[in-house]
This record gives sequence, C-alpha cells and structure tokens, in this order.
Amino acid sequence: MKATLHWVSAAHALEAEVRLYDHLLTVELPSDMDENKDFLDYLNPNSLEIIERAYIEPSVKGAAPEARYQFERLAYFTVDKDSTAEKLVFNRTVTLKDEWAKVQKAGATS
Repeated sequence: MKATLHWVSAAHALEAEVRLYDHLLTVELPSDMDENKDFLDYLNPNSLEIIERAYIEPSVKGAAPEARYQFERLAYFTVDKDSTAEKLVFNRTVTLKDEWAKVQKAGATS
C-alpha cells in the first residue's frame, strides 16, 4: 500500500493537549471478574494518559469540536469540546494497533 508520511517541523508546529484513553477495565469481559471482588478492583489505573505538550500540524488550528484526525499512523483522534482557540485538546478514539493482545500476553507470562 502506498502512503505518505508527513513530518511536522517543531519550529512551525502547534502545541496541543492529547488525551490517550485506554481500556477502562483490566479484564476483557466483565464476566471475567471475580464475583467476590468489587468492580473497582478491576479499574485500569492507566486508562487515561494526558500529554500536555504534543506538537501537531499547524493546519488544524481552529479545528471544530468533534473533527477527526489520524496522527502519526498510530491512532485516530477527535477534537475535544474543551478545546479553545488558545488550547487545542484531542482525544484518542481508536488505536490502529490492538494493544489488548499485548496486555493479555504480558499477563499470561507474569
């Protein structure tokens, strides 16, 4: 498949906040939870990572809330409603790689 990668010059890039959402639970299915435990025991402490200073393409300046973009061929992002003209905020909506398989494999070897 042919593709074009676009690199952003740091000198010309815009700063933005990027929120990387991940699985809320540490198990794939709620039915995998132990009945004797509280569901809070299964919350993923890494379900949200915030990158406060990400550098993005200047062409997205003024992007409307809920506009969608693909960043670095890693994931799709949407403009958060918290965005302002002074501070853009993007939320990861879909990853392009299935990280769940890695989590499962790491848990099996632990």
